[in-house]
This record gives sequence, structure tokens and C-alpha cells, in this order.
Amino acid sequence: MQRNLTLTIDEAILRAARKIALDRNTSVNQMVRDYLAELAQASDHAQMAERFRQMVRTSPAKVGAITWSREDIHNRYDQKKR
Repeated sequence: MQRNLTLTIDEAILRAARKIALDRNTSVNQMVRDYLAELAQASDHAQMAERFRQMVRTSPAKVGAITWSREDIHNRYDQKKR
């Protein structure tokens, strides 16, 4: 369900936003909706990233020493392609 939102904005800013919207073949309304959607999505991504970092910090899993080289990985990949 979509809801209406009333904004109060400086006239010069609105005029500039209308010019940008015209150049982008869209509306100021659509640009605001897109911006808010991106803002909400970025916030979700930041929260997920923080949960992942917390999980890594508190995980009982232990990672052993790296016993392979970058070249080993590429050689293994090349062998699988054949």
C-alpha cells in the first residue's frame, strides 16, 4: 500500500530538482521514492553486514593456517577445466 507524504522544501531546491527530473525523464516524486527505497535498502545491507561481522566475531569456528598458494588454486582450476 502506498502512502502520501508531504514535504516542505526550499523553492530553489525544488526548481533544481525539477530540472534534474526533466533531464532524467522522470518526476521529482519518483526521484524521492527511488532515493528513499535506496536508503532503506542500504540500511538493510548495513544491518546484514553488521550481523555477519558479529557472527564471525562470536563463532567458535577456527581457521587453520593457509597451506596453499594462489598458483595452487589456479592450477587446480585449470585441471578441472580439462
